[in-house]
Amino acid sequence: MALSKIAALTTLLASASMVAGHGYVSSIVANGKTYKGYLVNEYAYMDSPPDSIGWSTTATDLGFEDGTEYSSGNIICHKDGKNGAISAEVKAGSDVEIQWTEWPESHHGPVITYLASCDGDCSTVDKTKLEFFKIEAVGLIDGSNVPGSWATDKLINAGNKWTVTIPDSIAAGNYVMRHEIIALHSAGQKDGAQNYPQCLNLKVTGGGSADPEGTLGTKLYTEEDKGILVNIYSTISNYVMPGPALFSG
Repeated sequence: MALSKIAALTTLLASASMVAGHGYVSSIVANGKTYKGYLVNEYAYMDSPPDSIGWSTTATDLGFEDGTEYSSGNIICHKDGKNGAISAEVKAGSDVEIQWTEWPESHHGPVITYLASCDGDCSTVDKTKLEFFKIEAVGLIDGSNVPGSWATDKLINAGNKWTVTIPDSIAAGNYVMRHEIIALHSAGQKDGAQNYPQCLNLKVTGGGSADPEGTLGTKLYTEEDKGILVNIYSTISNYVMPGPALFSG
């Protein structure tokens, strides 16, 4: 593709992203039961919203966090994220189906899921002390055509749903799931990547004895990570996933 066409495409998609709607996790299905997430468009305007597994946020514009927030608490569970009051029970080794409200086609990028042990009650845990280990990460699926096919395209094609398996080796207990989409349509420039973190409380049953080492939420990414500062409008043969290594258990 000619450079002028690439530049035009980049400008067009970046402009579209300014008006595109961004989604959030509205519910999950765990152990066959449906749990509502934090319904931003409703709960943020209630004096006493119902208890939810989802962490609240003041990001009522459904906006994003970027590189300027990577050392801030906002990157952990989104803007002003506060603990969910209840937890969804899920058996280790089983799937959790995560439902997003919507996702714009132009916002290509990876879908990444982490867990962090609350070492107690997730409704009161200090988010700045949570140490996250990565349990799943899907990025570039097919880079043969610019800008490529990404995990976000897979999510959209599945009806804005994403399914993640809870590792069967982790110990039973209370965990915060940090489920995140990183939109890369403007990531060719510093602080252009857009992070959309969603936090959900889980009570994991069964399992083994693994207690994976984690990373503080404010240490997950840097502005210079190869998977954060990347031009997806050039041919990419190998996308380097940002963040810590995938848990091997």
